[in-house]
Amino acid sequence: MKIKILIPAALIGMAFFMLSFQSNSDWPVPEKYQKMKNPVAASDDSVEMGEDLWKTHCKSCHGKEGLGDGSKAAQLDTPAGDFTSAKFQKQTDGALFYKTLEGRGDMPSYKKKIPNEEDIWNLVNFMRTLK
Repeated sequence: MKIKILIPAALIGMAFFMLSFQSNSDWPVPEKYQKMKNPVAASDDSVEMGEDLWKTHCKSCHGKEGLGDGSKAAQLDTPAGDFTSAKFQKQTDGALFYKTLEGRGDMPSYKKKIPNEEDIWNLVNFMRTLK
């Protein structure tokens, strides 16, 4: 009887253990998006629009300065990330666009919340100021 309980419990435990490694791994981005260029110039207006979107949709997890220290960050299963880091800033604009559009794990998809692609590009332009 104990074996019938222990085996499923062990399998479930292993599954959660493996998922914890997956969520902390690099976030793969399709090549199409890796190579995608930002069609929106990083003008003052674009950055300002991106900042407004950041305050509405991103700040609560990623923080005011993009350090991953927002008011909801402690509730997340995975770290919100430091957008000021060299590793983050090395990503292509297309990769940032993809990750914002698609989401993963705790990070929601913004396809419906920010349906205008130009707005996502404005948000990417703002993310570039977080250094």
